[in-house]
Amino acid sequence: MSSCTWIPLVFNFFILLMSNPTISAAFSSKQGSSEIPSEFLNSAKTPEIFDYMVKIRRTLHENPELGFEEFETSKLIRNELDGMGIPYKHPIAVTGVVGYIGTGNPPFVAIRADMDALAMQEAVEWEHKSKVAGKMHACGHDAHVAMLLGAAKILQEHHTDLEGTVMLVFQPAEEGGGGAKKMRDEGILKNVEAIFGLHVSSRYPVGVVATKEGPVMAASGFFEAKISGKGGHAAIPQQTIDPILASSNIIVSLQQLVSREADPLDSQVVTIAKFRGGHAFNVIPDSVTIGGTFRAFSKQGFIELKHRIEEVITLQAAVQRCNASVNFYGEEKPFYPVTSNDKELHQHFLKIARSMLGDEKIEELQPSMGSEDFSFFAESIPGYFYYVGMVNETEGQLETGHSPYFRVNEDALPYGAALHASLAATYLLEGRSSVDAQNRSFHDEL
Repeated sequence: MSSCTWIPLVFNFFILLMSNPTISAAFSSKQGSSEIPSEFLNSAKTPEIFDYMVKIRRTLHENPELGFEEFETSKLIRNELDGMGIPYKHPIAVTGVVGYIGTGNPPFVAIRADMDALAMQEAVEWEHKSKVAGKMHACGHDAHVAMLLGAAKILQEHHTDLEGTVMLVFQPAEEGGGGAKKMRDEGILKNVEAIFGLHVSSRYPVGVVATKEGPVMAASGFFEAKISGKGGHAAIPQQTIDPILASSNIIVSLQQLVSREADPLDSQVVTIAKFRGGHAFNVIPDSVTIGGTFRAFSKQGFIELKHRIEEVITLQAAVQRCNASVNFYGEEKPFYPVTSNDKELHQHFLKIARSMLGDEKIEELQPSMGSEDFSFFAESIPGYFYYVGMVNETEGQLETGHSPYFRVNEDALPYGAALHASLAATYLLEGRSSVDAQNRSFHDEL
């Protein structure tokens, strides 16, 4: 079931009158596109848009919701889009929302924000601390939504200038739920030529962006194994089949997959982060459960690593006379592909970032073994992912994501909003469509 809202004629006329003539002039020629990034940043820094983003971000921060449970977050987004006169489609992947700005015709370009929070208790004491026990926006997704809504405001003011359609992708369940995969599988990328995503960063100063061409984050998956033996009294181990000893050997052997089987130039990680077995000091348990994550920077390396993890667990268990079963949770926790930035989109990003920020504000991103489900989008169509700095040394150190002390420097909000809007608008303006629009099918929701 989907719903759409439409822009009243009076509101259209009002927006047309209020549009910035300088930006509108820039839209009139491809040469003028170099002016759009700085103009959009100026717009994002105005009290009207900056204060709006701060309010949105703080409201979301106070009311965090976990993956596929973002019902109130989704409702807030839809209310804001209604207020701007932006049509949208909902629900997608349970709570997701996709808005549309522009002609409703090709080419289509998408900009994305994730919406979900984390299951952790906030430790930061401030006026807008999480009101929900055990839940916190500890990865900046509240800021991401605020930035995308800020970009929507900027773009909607110039919707008549857009030479195509910008899609606003508000995505659920990035934190392990694979919300991007569900949205992709429900068809939101049909006819979309490119998609851009961002993440706030506590590593770079405000006004600085970090990115690179090619792989930026690893493919990742989870696994859990149950090693079954025969329990008994710790004083007579010869009458038992010890699953703890078997599990210990398995863990050591798994580490050798990276140190002795993986190409040193193809970064890989196998980490056992869970070990459960036994409840008494003098009783050998019947079974042990271990679990962890594995990651690689190439698709082939990831596939091979998965195969060897299962093989090592089952065969090493057999050596110790135990049985083992391995669960990779492919449906519940889908494997994340490598996040890789498209070569042509990288050049487009550099052009926009230089116009807006200057060369000195663009840093080379060091690849990370972390993962990001934006990769599901970028696996299907050209995608581009970058980081927006938010460090201000005068305001103290910022903790990294997934910390209960994580904070967002709201001075970064205008940069994310302006980059979102600029990347999408100039992509359309510069005619990056490789196929004539008349030969492309339209999105029927418009």
